[in-house]
Amino acid sequence: MRLSALFLRALLISVLSAPAMSDSLDSDIAELKGEVAALNHSLFELEEDILHPANTQVAVYLSFAAREYFVLDSVELSIDGHPAVSHLYTERERQALKQGGVQQLYLGNLSAGEHKIDAVFNGQGANDHYYRKDASFNVQKTGEKAQYELILDAKAPAFEPAFRIKEWE
Repeated sequence: MRLSALFLRALLISVLSAPAMSDSLDSDIAELKGEVAALNHSLFELEEDILHPANTQVAVYLSFAAREYFVLDSVELSIDGHPAVSHLYTERERQALKQGGVQQLYLGNLSAGEHKIDAVFNGQGANDHYYRKDASFNVQKTGEKAQYELILDAKAPAFEPAFRIKEWE
């Protein structure tokens, strides 16, 4: 009988203390999740620094100035004659670009010196005319991070689409 009374007391104590332990465990889990998220972010930044060091990093972005006069279907990008990226656009992506969005087309590494960026775009212009146009740009990469913006525009009166390039400071 003494054993069963002792067992009942132990069971009662464990049942009454379970919510406190559960709250503590929930709080520990939430804290651990926060630490894992912070560690994941730090790891991502470290990976970016290792894969794309600032002295060799090059980024190419695309913006869209021909908002009313051209429907972009795809873009192909080559650097120094090597294919870098090709992208087919969804309606949602086209709308984002028309609203002023800027897309990162490429992030990679280039040594200092002169390089050639080739871009080809496909799409539909004014009067349902289809275009496939290309443009080449020579850029001088320094020992610093380089960022270039390809701007797709179609100016009046012909509204013929064309690329121009702008280097970000």
